[in-house]
Amino acid sequence: MFAVLVAQFLSAMADNALLFGTLALLKQRLYPAWTDPLLQEFFVGAVILLVPFSGPLADTWPKGRVMLLSNGLKLLGALGILLGVNPFVAYGVVGIGAATYSPAKYGILSELTSPNRLVQANGLMESSTIAAILIGAIVGGTLSDWSVRSALTMVVGCYALAALANLFIPRIAPAQPLAKMSVPGMLVDFAHAFRRLYGIVDARFAVAGTSLFWGAGSTMRFLLIAWTPVALGISNNGEPAYLNALVAVGVVVGAGLAGKLVTLKSINRALAGGIVLGLAVCALSRTTSVHVAYAVLLVVGTGGGFLVVPLNALLQTKGHETVGAGHAVAVQNGMENLTMLLMLSLYTGLSRSGLPVQGLAAGFGGALSVVIVCLWLYRLKKQRERALQCQAG
Repeated sequence: MFAVLVAQFLSAMADNALLFGTLALLKQRLYPAWTDPLLQEFFVGAVILLVPFSGPLADTWPKGRVMLLSNGLKLLGALGILLGVNPFVAYGVVGIGAATYSPAKYGILSELTSPNRLVQANGLMESSTIAAILIGAIVGGTLSDWSVRSALTMVVGCYALAALANLFIPRIAPAQPLAKMSVPGMLVDFAHAFRRLYGIVDARFAVAGTSLFWGAGSTMRFLLIAWTPVALGISNNGEPAYLNALVAVGVVVGAGLAGKLVTLKSINRALAGGIVLGLAVCALSRTTSVHVAYAVLLVVGTGGGFLVVPLNALLQTKGHETVGAGHAVAVQNGMENLTMLLMLSLYTGLSRSGLPVQGLAAGFGGALSVVIVCLWLYRLKKQRERALQCQAG
């Protein structure tokens, strides 16, 4: 578990430093501002294309070795950006690595821990990830103001160390290996896993909730980059990174609260975090003070952490019981990244249309809260139907 956490920390830190380093590179090369979210769309697009293959890979090979392969691909993409390859294409290569990495890193938790400690294990994973996001964002943004090349060099080194840490993860027997590794076979296998999970109410609920979280998180990152110079009058590379880091701190707090207040039996409580997240974004749209913005973003992150950690644990449990944790996380990744792509595309289009960023923030936060409330009502309806069926039986 320690080796998994170290590898995840280094890889996640590099991921976030790379984003801010590459954004600084785009600014240095005078790309238009609306291309910033386009960079993430290349990343997400690569993940979506590989989703059908990442789950079977994670459940067919030892997950520690899959994580090693994934960090190697991330290293290759970051090195490409450093050496002058087209940043959008190279960032897409990093996305390929991320596609195979996530099912392995989350799937291995259910193999290393018992079900009654899975929420706590997810809390450790999320806390490690968010700490890495915090440090990666700050270091990436700060170094980019000094030297973009130095920031990208640091990222390459972190990916190399993450790959080294992967070598210390013990080999665990594959969970549900495929009889034959082939593209048609993996597509059929993914479709089968998707249908089975979609038929489970708890799994469907968990995927919907985590997809909203990650879609909102990706959009918020670029919203903050555009919002900071307009609302706060600060135009350097570091300040948006610091604001994103405050969200990361909040997610750590929310993850800790979820570990204490939410169990798989009281999973509905997690949705309160999503509502708080959306309302806090609405409040941010009216903020013009740096210090107030820090406080609001801390609340945004806390709501997000409280939402996502229990839902991850719920999906891993249902996936481990049915199609394999790696398959379940792959399906989850597909839906999350599709949601991210849709929300980022919508945000890119609205940004190009010239709508004020404060209005975008208010509309985004309000819409998110409404969707979470609808998900909560749907969840309660399904639970009532299940209770009535049990009584009738």
